[in-house]
Amino acid sequence: MKEPELSRRNFLRINLINWSLTVPMLILFAWPYFMVCRWFEFDEFYAVAGSLLFAFPFMVTILHGHVTMALGALHRHHYYGWLSRYPLTIGFMFHPVMFRTRFRLILVLVSLAMLMIGILAGL
Repeated sequence: MKEPELSRRNFLRINLINWSLTVPMLILFAWPYFMVCRWFEFDEFYAVAGSLLFAFPFMVTILHGHVTMALGALHRHHYYGWLSRYPLTIGFMFHPVMFRTRFRLILVLVSLAMLMIGILAGL
């Protein structure tokens, strides 16, 4: 018998996959920004903070797409509602506000502004 897609077991599976993809995708999207910071000899703290701030929106976009593909666009709000019941554990990084386009664009722009300020301050 086929497992229903809106079951707790399916939500746990999707959440486990999302958490396991988090670190590799952060590294994948953060390294170009980090390398540019190294090229301009930024302080290590600012390079890491900026690269994580830059990579986070791209990672969240991919994870949001994964949830959409797994559940469908009409049912993903059930998954996010389920996660909102666990804000300090498994739902920590997958709060619904993080999937808003405006929030993700602001993070990318802030990270690029940090990069430009760092480059101009170094010159």
